[in-house]
Amino acid sequence: MANTDQKLVGNGWVVTLGEDNRVIEKGGVLIEGTTVKEIGATEDLKARYPEARFIDAKGRTILPGFICAHHHLYSTFACGISCKPSENFVQILENLWWKLDRALTLEDVELSALIPIARAIRAGTTTLLDHHASPSAILGSLGGIGDVVKKTGIRASLCYEITDRNGEQGADEGLKESREWLKRVKRDKSGRLHGLVGLHAAMTVGEKTLARSIELAKEFDTGLHVHVAEDKADEDDSVQKYGKRVVERLHAAGGLGPKSMAIHCIHVDDREIDLLRETNTIVVHNPQSNMNNAVGAARILDMIGRGIRVGLGTDGMTSDMREEVRAALWLRHHEHKDSRVGFVEAALALLKTNAEIASAFFGKPLGRIAVGAPADLIVSDHIPFTPLTPDNVLGHVIFGVAAEPINTTIVDGKILMHDKKLKTLDWEEVSERAAKLSPETWKRFAAL
Repeated sequence: MANTDQKLVGNGWVVTLGEDNRVIEKGGVLIEGTTVKEIGATEDLKARYPEARFIDAKGRTILPGFICAHHHLYSTFACGISCKPSENFVQILENLWWKLDRALTLEDVELSALIPIARAIRAGTTTLLDHHASPSAILGSLGGIGDVVKKTGIRASLCYEITDRNGEQGADEGLKESREWLKRVKRDKSGRLHGLVGLHAAMTVGEKTLARSIELAKEFDTGLHVHVAEDKADEDDSVQKYGKRVVERLHAAGGLGPKSMAIHCIHVDDREIDLLRETNTIVVHNPQSNMNNAVGAARILDMIGRGIRVGLGTDGMTSDMREEVRAALWLRHHEHKDSRVGFVEAALALLKTNAEIASAFFGKPLGRIAVGAPADLIVSDHIPFTPLTPDNVLGHVIFGVAAEPINTTIVDGKILMHDKKLKTLDWEEVSERAAKLSPETWKRFAAL
């Protein structure tokens, strides 16, 4: 009889990543409970653990689950929506995002989380750091998304987008919901929940709300998750109102540091980059979104060269980090007009820095297959057809794994998808519910 607490994912190419960065042909990963117990040759592990449930990778690639360092689950119902054309970023916010988030109900929030999380599982994304907004349904929103996270089995850091754009009541409710979420995270024993204090962007957050948000983050020993200089308008607003550029203002208020994430950072100047480095603040690059919004390209090579941790996110464009890492690489080639530039930096942002960020936030080694680490791993349909070694893993991920479907996704030892079939949610049922609900959401959107 199989040992239900033990699973052996084997007969594949095991790519551990992490400090060991091992590649094991015909390798296997033995999972016991929620953690990795052993890594080695499949036949050896099968002989020593004959009762373990065997999951046959059939020559595919076994690697750690991907991590998304910045997502917007709530953006789901924007798919196919019609809105007024926008010629700049501020108009994009006004004509699309600030109308969509205001149209969301708590039921919309739930479905807006279920769909991209299902897609994340299908794409091998096992951990995501989300930034939520639903001004007409603030209270209970993070709790609802947290319930979806627990139900579906992924790992997630959540925050609410605190802002003054919806008045004092909106800011107060954003702070209240953030506090309730951070209290829940503190009580949670699963190890799959984390919380940050979210801010929309400096240009929609006044001094009082900024101070209260930073105070809340310090109270719970966490950091900020804030959009920074995504568009030049953010910098212009900050200089006009406060006499400081965005990063300078956040620094003066005490909002930077190793637990805070500055998202985008496209229009920061050299002094701001120095402040991000000096405070060890995390920067997250979102190339597909930046290109879609025509806001520019972040100077990530300069930042990485100066010692800043630059992670990779999707900004809600997708839940597939394989798409995002390729976009990051193509953008570097385009910006520098040099095909030699950016390969290692783009790949390591996903496979190394995102792992470091998530590991620090969740307090456990993520983004690697290692003995004692959480069993967050995936099986890709990529069957290596050229030599696979520790020296060329990055190339196999970008040009091999990224080109093939994911077969199996496991988080904390729990199988969330196997043979491309979701195990913790019913995709057809979720899609049917969303198809019935979203037209009403769009009606509210159009009326705003």
